[in-house]
Amino acid sequence: MLTWNPNLLIRDEESSYNKNLFCIPKHYEEDLERVFIPHGLILDRTERLARDIMQDMGSHPIVALCVLKGGYKFFADLLDQIKALNQNGDKSVPVTVDFVRIKSYCNESPAEKISFIGEELSTLSGKYFFYHFQDIIETGRTMKALLSKIKDKKPRMVKVVSVLVKRTCQSPGYRPDYTGFEIPDQSVVGYALDYNEYFRDLNHICILKDNAEEKYRM
Repeated sequence: MLTWNPNLLIRDEESSYNKNLFCIPKHYEEDLERVFIPHGLILDRTERLARDIMQDMGSHPIVALCVLKGGYKFFADLLDQIKALNQNGDKSVPVTVDFVRIKSYCNESPAEKISFIGEELSTLSGKYFFYHFQDIIETGRTMKALLSKIKDKKPRMVKVVSVLVKRTCQSPGYRPDYTGFEIPDQSVVGYALDYNEYFRDLNHICILKDNAEEKYRM
């Protein structure tokens, strides 16, 4: 079983869960090593993040930006929790949403890898609490480039929420404002995290077998 310290860090030596204890789509059964973070644990952590965000933001409206495609599940679940707090808590605030998609291009700097879809980012100008929802942060370079473009629009405050942060020697040390789990340098899929567009339909975050990569390589 996994044990969690106050920083929600999963240590390198910690094990995961036998996949036979969980409901795994049959078309993925042979491709997954183990279940790394069960869906129920993700949802429980998401509820805690929603409470932290609502407590920290005061009375300011939320402008929520989802990074597609990998962030859509986390984005939807976290906004559902915020909506529940709006309905049942002592205070409520309006929430607006927008979407951005990041595409990578070969042989270009990280800042040039970012293309936007959705409304003009100029709508962020002057906004107080702008929350940027990300699936996983690995090297952090693309995230820093995206934040640079966002801050050009001069929102009054920017916060980044990521369900996963991966420990990797390539990381320049960037840390989001809110983190679901910090994980070792493992190849993980599920909960909308993909490998060549596959595994987004998997509820749990799982460890991908090494020999499965060739099967799904385009």
